[in-house]
Formats: sequence, C-alpha cells, structure tokens
Amino acid sequence: METKQLIIEGKTALGIELGSTRIKGVLIDYQGNVLAVGIHDWENSFIDNIWTYSLAEIHAGVRDCYNSLRKIVEETYGVTLKKIGSIGVSAMMHGYMAFDKDGELLVPFRTWRNTMTEEASEKLTEAFSYHIPQRWSIAHLYQAILKEEEHVKDIDYLTTLAGYVHWKLTGEKVLGVGEASGMFPIDIETKDYNQTMIKTFDDLIKDKKFGWKLENILPKVLIAGDKAGILSEEGAKLLDPSGNLEAGIPLCPPEGDAGTGMVATNSVTRKTGNVSAGTSVFAMIVLEKELKKVYDEIDLVTTPSGDLVGMVHCNNCTSDLNAWVNLFKEFAQNFGVEDVDMDQLYGTLYNKALEGDKDCGGLLAYNYFSGEHITGFEEGRPLFVRKPDSNFNLANFMRVHLYTALGALKTGLDILMKEEDVKVDKMLGHGGLFKTEGVGQKIMAAAVNAPVSVMKTAGEGGAWGMAILAAYMLDKAEDETLDTYLSDKVFAGEEGTTIAPDEKDVEGFDEFIKQYQKGLALERVAIDVM
Repeated sequence: METKQLIIEGKTALGIELGSTRIKGVLIDYQGNVLAVGIHDWENSFIDNIWTYSLAEIHAGVRDCYNSLRKIVEETYGVTLKKIGSIGVSAMMHGYMAFDKDGELLVPFRTWRNTMTEEASEKLTEAFSYHIPQRWSIAHLYQAILKEEEHVKDIDYLTTLAGYVHWKLTGEKVLGVGEASGMFPIDIETKDYNQTMIKTFDDLIKDKKFGWKLENILPKVLIAGDKAGILSEEGAKLLDPSGNLEAGIPLCPPEGDAGTGMVATNSVTRKTGNVSAGTSVFAMIVLEKELKKVYDEIDLVTTPSGDLVGMVHCNNCTSDLNAWVNLFKEFAQNFGVEDVDMDQLYGTLYNKALEGDKDCGGLLAYNYFSGEHITGFEEGRPLFVRKPDSNFNLANFMRVHLYTALGALKTGLDILMKEEDVKVDKMLGHGGLFKTEGVGQKIMAAAVNAPVSVMKTAGEGGAWGMAILAAYMLDKAEDETLDTYLSDKVFAGEEGTTIAPDEKDVEGFDEFIKQYQKGLALERVAIDVM
C-alpha cells in the first residue's frame, strides 16, 4: 500500500535511457528502490554508409518503453500512472542531429558509431590542443563543413539523442554538462563550453559566411540539480498517447550514458573511477586537475556535476576469453558432460588463474577480435604465443587471458597514472568480467594498482542512474552536492566487496605489460599474413 500511495502522489522519479540495442525506463522512489521497469528493444540501421536511427523509431521506441513500464505499474500496484515527481532522459553520447529553424532534421541522425570524421578529428585536435575523438558532435559538424555538405548553412540547432528527446518532451534546448562534454570541450571552471575554443572554431570557418555562430546552435549547458523545463502537453502525449500522464512534470538535465554510469556506480567523486568490463571495456577516472598535454588515448568528458573525467575506451575485452571457455565446454561435452553449468565452468577456470605465476609464466596473448586504437590497430587477430621454456599450464593459460583482457586498458591508464600522476582512491567494477566473485576484481586491482569494489546491487544500470539524477533535482537538501547525496542517501549501507591490490600481482602485471608492448609486433605480423 505504501508504494502504491507513493505512485499515486507522484513521489517518484523516472529515468529513460536510449542505449544502442535497448531503450529502458526505470521508475524509482526517492531512496533509489526500483518500482517498475519498462523495455523496448531496437537496433540501428546502416543506410547509405551511415549508422542511424530514424526519428519515427526514436519516438515509437520511447513511447513503447514508457507503455511497457506503465503496464507493469498497473499490473503490480493496480494504479494508473498519472503523476511522476520528476523525469530524466539519457542516451548513448555524441553523434550528430542537425535541425533547421522549422525544427526539421536536415540529414539522418549520425550516431557515435560512425567513423567518418578522421580528418576533422585530427584538425580540431591540433587547432584546440585538446583531443577531439571522431564520435564527438563537433567533429561531425566540422567534417560536414570540410566536405561542403549543403545542409550546414541551414543549421539552427545541433544536439545529441538525449538532447533531442528532452527537447521533444519539454521544448527546452538544453543538455547536462556530462552529455555536453561529448559535443564540445567544457571549461571545468565555468561548467560551460570552452569559450576560447568556441572562438577558435568560429575563426576556422569564418570564410564560409554561415548565418550562425557555433554558440548559438549548441544546447545550453546545465549541471546536475538544475531544473531543465517541464513536460509539455505535446511531450506527455508523446510518452502516453492515452492521455493519462499529466503535463507539468519537472525534468532534470538530459545526460549521457557515461554520466549515468558514474552515478549508478557511485563514482562521481574526485579520485574515484569505474570500470565497465564486458565485450568492450572502458574506465573513467574523476580527475583533480587538467592534464598537462593532449593524448589520443584519453578522452576528456565530465561528471554530471562538471568535474573533469579521463576516459580510456577499448574495443576488446572478454570476447576471446569467452571463446576459450567455450572450447573447454566443448571438451567437457566430448567427455560426456552434456549439461555443462557455465557459471561453474567460468568459476573453476577463473579461480584456477589465481594459482598461476604473477607474470603468467612467460605466456603472451592478444584478445583483438577487432581493431584497438589505444595500441594503433585498425583490425585485430586473437593470438596466443609462448616460448618453448614458458611455464605452460592451465593456471597460467587462464591468467594470461584475463591479463590481456585488460592489456589495452592498462596501456591507456598507465598514461594517466604514470605520466600524469593521477591518483585513484578506489575503482568500482561492473560487467561480465566481475561475475566470478573475487577474480576479475583481483586482476583489475593489479592492473590499476588501486582497490577495486564491486557492489552487490548494480541497480538497473544507466536508466536507474538517470532516475537518481531526476530524484536528486527534487529531493536534495539546499547546497547538497551530488556525491554527498549518492553516498549518504542512495548508497548508504550498500554492501559490496573491495579487494586491495596485491604488491606481487602489481609487479607481475607490470612485467606482463612490458612483454605485451614488445609483442605488439607479433600482432602486426598476424594481421599482415592472415
């Protein structure tokens, strides 16, 4: 009854996140408890060499996700969803959505997956002395200018997927600072676009004589806790065509999936970080200050509160590891074990790795199913190699494949920790690598030389993190910071496990990485000959 009353009174927050394969809605109370979840599965299309989603798919997907959640609320609590305390929208970051003055989309939405902006990325990185990855919105805009695309002169508004959905729900052209930091560099003092770089960009294109200046076509930047408009009549109809959902609900600033991931793992405080390790792997560390120089391997974004974050993103993590585990499954089946328990198999093999030599006994492997920009590869070849006198046993074999799953990540993180002297008090781990208790954590702690924690409740991921940001806007005490709100209210008493780095493991991983760097020449040969 108590939950039912909360829903009736609208003492709830809704987060909707548009991921690359799923749109997810999570309704929570102000303690962060999940009340209902709605889901809509979708896929991007590859049309005219562009990875895209149509506006019709976006609208239908958000509507279906909300409808799925609304039905769960009705079935579970016997309540028609009319009021919600606050709403937040997040989505995969970056990309390019350009609109004219009538609000018409000028070219199909170009998602973050499109790697057509290499020239713009390099030229802007040089002009700004600041790393501009290919997937950033400003790289897409400049590439369109370099290619003299006809539509550019007509741009009135440039935004991201999260910004677009928020605009359709509220009429407001705004972004949260974390999401904005994936469009254009942010000045962490002002929590707004870097004005020096805005001027540099306008100077770069002044001979084109467009009828717009960059700052006038970008969304306004807001930070976590700011109010970002209210649900309009049109927005309410977009979400709920039945007309039950009431307009007037406040929305918080729309955020990117990097920011909602930080919130969902309670890693928004300086000197904390989080690692998501599954098919791909990325680590984000909240920095204390700007980096001394520009690194192609390090992307700079911000937390939803505007603190600078160094991000290392790698394409490859567990795919090769999974392939080897499946080989052992096939081996077991050939011995008559038909119904192989995969959790037990992973657990046995991962734990076996902990018995191996700290440096993997001289074994070497590369997990490159695809290219890896951190180490300079456009394509990949999974590779396992050893010397005749290497200590070749099952423990070392599993250990080297766990190490190499983090090899490219370690290469990027070493830039932050060894060249920039970035300090990390703790890392929060999430994703498939950490499923076997203790093992992925111990290996990760060795790689980053910092304690690694895994929470017992990973929540509902980014959509849950977005709902928390919506709740924070309404529920925070005066002057209560986001990190305090998360620590004291949302994650207070949260149980998890923390593993500190073992000195010998750290030394062993460092030895492995030296061989890993030297052996990259082998990976190059494998690509050339296979």
